[in-house]
Amino acid sequence: MGRGRVQLKRIENKINRQVTFSKRRAGLLKKANEISVLCDAEVALIVFSCKGKLFQFSSDPCMEKILERYERYSYAERQLVANDQGPNENWTLEYARLKARVEVLERNQRNFMGQDLQCLSLKELQNLEQQLDSALKQVRSRRNQLIYEDISVLQKKEKTLQEQNTLLAKKIKEKEKAITQQAQLELQNNFMDLTPFVVAPQSSEMNIGGFQQGRSDGEHNEDMAANARANNTLLPPWMIRPINE
Repeated sequence: MGRGRVQLKRIENKINRQVTFSKRRAGLLKKANEISVLCDAEVALIVFSCKGKLFQFSSDPCMEKILERYERYSYAERQLVANDQGPNENWTLEYARLKARVEVLERNQRNFMGQDLQCLSLKELQNLEQQLDSALKQVRSRRNQLIYEDISVLQKKEKTLQEQNTLLAKKIKEKEKAITQQAQLELQNNFMDLTPFVVAPQSSEMNIGGFQQGRSDGEHNEDMAANARANNTLLPPWMIRPINE
């Protein structure tokens, strides 16, 4: 005898209802996977249990792409139908669409923050991990780029400061050299100004008392006059007095 037809109605027994849900859910997910593989179809399956637990299947790694495609398609159909309806009904449909979209985004945000992960399957967790790894790589790449840019700017500033330091050191050396040359020139000018006033040295024949022993006053005067004539080029004329005075 064949199996009798099962009457479709709510199972009152809680345990039997849970067992039936688990079996039918597994079969439904299996069928969704088979049709996506055999027929190359995009399949998105969403199931909520009586306790509000989420079970889902997506042939695409990112279910949001299929949902966005569904929203665009259904929105286009609703737009065609809405042309014959009033503006209030259009706003009602738009509100429902945006509300569903916000719920999906909030759920994704909670998943990215590490929350509500108990409702995700192994495949969904792997997809979430891949998305986080990709985002982390982009963040690190951007951080390294900013660090390299800051280092480049600092190196340029360092090079500019070194050039300025070298230029200042060169100017200081030139200034010191100019000051040294100016001091030497002033010293030479002062020496040249004092040269006419240098008195010629006395004769070595004179003793400490000023007169040579054993010579007369007349001979001494004649020697002084001869020395004065010989050295008159070193003394100005007004400084030369008559020797015989």
